[in-house]
Amino acid sequence: METVTAMRPSLTRLFRLLAPVLALMSGLAAVPAHAERVKDLGTFQGVRPNQLTGYGIVVGLAGTGDDSIQYATEGMKGVVSRFGLTLPSNINPALKNAAAVLVTADLPAFAKPGQRLDVTVSALGKAKSLRGGTLIMTPLRGADNEIYAMSQGNLAVGGLGVSGADGSQVSVNVPSAGRIPGGATVERAVATGFDTAPTLTFNLAEADLTTALRVADGINRAFGDSRARATDAVSIAIDAAPGAEQRMMMMGMIENIEVSPADAPAKVIVNARTGTVVINGAVKIHPAAVAHGKLTVSVNESPRIVQPAPFSQGQTALEQSSNISIDEQKKPMVNFKGGASLADIVKAVNAIGASPADMVAILEALKQAGAMKAELVVL
Repeated sequence: METVTAMRPSLTRLFRLLAPVLALMSGLAAVPAHAERVKDLGTFQGVRPNQLTGYGIVVGLAGTGDDSIQYATEGMKGVVSRFGLTLPSNINPALKNAAAVLVTADLPAFAKPGQRLDVTVSALGKAKSLRGGTLIMTPLRGADNEIYAMSQGNLAVGGLGVSGADGSQVSVNVPSAGRIPGGATVERAVATGFDTAPTLTFNLAEADLTTALRVADGINRAFGDSRARATDAVSIAIDAAPGAEQRMMMMGMIENIEVSPADAPAKVIVNARTGTVVINGAVKIHPAAVAHGKLTVSVNESPRIVQPAPFSQGQTALEQSSNISIDEQKKPMVNFKGGASLADIVKAVNAIGASPADMVAILEALKQAGAMKAELVVL
């Protein structure tokens, strides 16, 4: 009884010391590993940018335009016709200070009339440089051929092109393309239809059944009901009441829900042109042994001149002399144990001195032997 009484205070002090540690461990266990926000995993269907394209004329160039290119001339005739000026059909203006260009921009989701967009202007013909040019008012059209924005402004060109009288040229970056920050004004909005659709649909950026199920489960746990369900490996359908305001509030809450996405499938990416090999951490190697060697055969030709013996009336001849050498580098055999990780693979490949090209051959051989259960993607 005396021993038990003596040990009780020490146990009490031990529990007091361990209580904060146990609480911290339980809190860490409740946080999902590698949790990511839903907004980083995909987007809502219909909430996306739309591409706009337009054909225009850039003027004010210092003799670096399209000269007498026909479509540049026709474009300039269309520009001056807006001001009541008509060029005679038999007149061909040498437009060295103008260039035909294509104007591109992205119209963000929910963009409203009056908002500004950045545009990219690219030369369409033989213009050498767009530096110092000004884009004349150009309508930007969508895929339905409707006008959604109007663009105009001074170009910011990062490149530089200089040519000499003898035909020599020097170019820095690309002077035939430039940008106009805020160079377009939105004229009409694009209907997304998110507020009238029967359900909201969230699409994952990468198809994965496990991630789709986890996103649907995370939404249901956050709202305390079963409004979300995974319809396939990409889409999660979410029941929502009609109305833009209510759906916007729910979409904002869903985007900030944190879920733990599924681990990426085991993949080995090989770029045969550059010799780049990328192996993700999910790749595992089953028991296998790899031996790598390099055999080099060298043939050196050293012809020599042979002189005839004195007074033999012979002729000088050329005699071939070949020297063949074989150099074989012996490398040790590496044994991969079952469940070898990425670090083990890298360590073993470095140990045998394999180059990126040799690594490709080793990985392909492991795949064919069934020792590497991973998808081998050759670019």
